[in-house]
Amino acid sequence: MPSSNTAPNVVSKAPTSERIPELKFLRSGKVRDIYEIDGDRLLIVATDRISAFDCVLPNAIPHKGQVLTQISKFWFDRFSTLVENHLIAADMSEFSAELRGALPEESKSRLAGRSMLVRRAEVIPFECVVRGYLAGSGWKEYQQTGMICGHRLPEGLVESAKLPEPIFTPATKAEEGHDINVTIDVMAQALGEDLTTRLEEISLKIYREAAQYAETRGIIICDTKFEFGLRDGRLILVDEVLTPDSSRFWPRDSYAPGKPQPSFDKQFVRDYLETLDWDKRPPAPALPGEVIKVTSEKYLEAYRLLTGYDLPFAA
Repeated sequence: MPSSNTAPNVVSKAPTSERIPELKFLRSGKVRDIYEIDGDRLLIVATDRISAFDCVLPNAIPHKGQVLTQISKFWFDRFSTLVENHLIAADMSEFSAELRGALPEESKSRLAGRSMLVRRAEVIPFECVVRGYLAGSGWKEYQQTGMICGHRLPEGLVESAKLPEPIFTPATKAEEGHDINVTIDVMAQALGEDLTTRLEEISLKIYREAAQYAETRGIIICDTKFEFGLRDGRLILVDEVLTPDSSRFWPRDSYAPGKPQPSFDKQFVRDYLETLDWDKRPPAPALPGEVIKVTSEKYLEAYRLLTGYDLPFAA
């Protein structure tokens, strides 16, 4: 059933890089702005910025940040008994009265649906990537070596093929450019065997349970990346979880191995940019209204399929 949410066929005026002046700004990533609330809490704001080929585009994608935040909240809640996480609240009504009182109505409106109040953690400097299907950099490496990050795979697999079992393929976290795939041995040398084993086990467990659930909702989770941190020595799940930005989501009904798959993410934007005479260096070109509209609809559809509801902030 098509989503009832619609996105305007115009350049988005949704939040991109505007700061919240009442809060103490710490830093920005490609999509998120982070504010310090106090020594133990942060506010993570997912803007509607979109990046491709390591460049932040000049356009925003309506409701993208709200989709990322609310899908993350959905998974944090679902897996709260499996692994501790950093989420305190992702709804303005659940923020402390002190925090709400410090914000004027305009700022509250800009933060609605796209902000997570979280506990601080010592972030582990590796992406915990789990792959269930053969795509992206894994497909490229397999074509060259028959392996992915030290995992020997069966011969004769085709692009987008389902792997015999999900595999754990960590990556180093890069401030600039692409993350770098590494073997589990490299991760263990940096973190120790015990912590690496814990990260592998919990990442695979979350992926398997999420993938099984998502299939019942019409989505194949091709692969995903998790981030973890340590808080008082405890391992906790942080950042975003199983969103269209951190995962490849494919429509189950149209899955056909042997070729690239359609997806519920920004691949539509990448495909458009590939048609342009652009060297993939800043400044990135502006997106036409139709590309913005379709991309927004893809994010909204991913939320609707996974949760069973339309995104309330998009009404």
